Amino acid sequence: MNANVKAESDAMALEAGSNAQWHARRLAATPRGVGVMGDFFIDHAKNAEFWDIEGRRYIDFAAGIAVLNTGHVHPRVQAAIAQQLERFTHSCFQVVPYTQYVSLAERLNAMVPIDGPKKTAFFSTGAEAVENAIKIARFHTQRSGVIAFGGAFHGRSLFAVALTGKVQPYKAGFGPFAPEIYHVPFPCHCADLADTQFAMEQLFKCDIDPKRVAAIIFEPVQGEGGFNPIQTAAVQWLRALCDEHGIVLIADEVQTGFARTGKMFAMEHHGVSPEIVTLAKSLAGGTTLSAVVGRANIMDAPNPGGLGGTYAGNPLAVAAAHAVLDVMAEEHLCERAQVLGARLVTHLQAAKANSPAMGDIRALGAMVACDFVHPSTGAPDADRAKQVQQAALKMGLLLLTCGVYGNAIRFLFPLTIEDSVFAEAMLILDSVLA
Repeated sequence: MNANVKAESDAMALEAGSNAQWHARRLAATPRGVGVMGDFFIDHAKNAEFWDIEGRRYIDFAAGIAVLNTGHVHPRVQAAIAQQLERFTHSCFQVVPYTQYVSLAERLNAMVPIDGPKKTAFFSTGAEAVENAIKIARFHTQRSGVIAFGGAFHGRSLFAVALTGKVQPYKAGFGPFAPEIYHVPFPCHCADLADTQFAMEQLFKCDIDPKRVAAIIFEPVQGEGGFNPIQTAAVQWLRALCDEHGIVLIADEVQTGFARTGKMFAMEHHGVSPEIVTLAKSLAGGTTLSAVVGRANIMDAPNPGGLGGTYAGNPLAVAAAHAVLDVMAEEHLCERAQVLGARLVTHLQAAKANSPAMGDIRALGAMVACDFVHPSTGAPDADRAKQVQQAALKMGLLLLTCGVYGNAIRFLFPLTIEDSVFAEAMLILDSVLA
């Protein structure tokens, strides 16, 4: 047998098997700490649909946790990666730079809502972007304290998880964490701004001098925390507070960025300029790329060699990101997010009128979530949210839960989803909620 034919045959034999067989192999080969929702395995995908290895079709309202705003295997993104693959896959930008990295930085500098001259550095993951943003803020201010918010999610690496404001499953058992990280209540629908302001005042009186605080980091809409949009008044207050004390304001737009909220970046809803913005997820169409964009004088603070990474700004991911930005502009995905988000909210509100188990519905563009509660008490009902998720999955609609109490369903469909597929998903959702 020809060696190439035999290798292909061996590969096909290796990949053969049912979902149940591969599920058993996964449990034997990978650690339980990598939590996996599904017991099925993806084979191929297109836009807002994917098929498992047994041929079953699903409508994807998870999008790889907000990574695929431009859908699975968008032709423009696929072509950009293929073209780059023919040229080179890696050189390490810090060793041999490439022009596409620089031109992508220029594009983001022109887009991100930060006042004044800007610069951009690329990394690989959202957590890596967050940690580098903190490094930059600390070097610039020569301070060490960092303030984050309850319910926040900033990543799973050790420093990023210290910033994260949710113990289970992210922080439990992984301490001790880095010192001088503090949390205050997040000002959203479930907390009054006055409570946050009082907590911050107490923090400055009892725990840390504001002159030792390097940065305040927040999500314009909390992701894992429950899709909680921050109040505009709170963003304005944070801006004034940071100005008063010389603190760097960091907006974590890892999940909210790139048209998800109906604007390219969620900070555009508030008309407030942070010093630094962190980006990842839908920046690069499913390839691994993140970015820190900030005021030029702040970004230039660290010495050469203080920032970077072997794979940071990978050429294939950079090529994908250029294509993603083209698609978002040409297909008007900000406008599309507003239209689809409104359609979804209409369905949820209609279902809520007949379902006492449905609680608050929150939406900013196509970043939509719905709480589930015990009808008699209004207390969070994570079991009901899980039941809705599982019922939808049986009908071929993939949903994700979120929230500090795990009682929210979030909707993260690709913004490129066809109207017919979206309508099909709404029929499934209506059936499940009924």
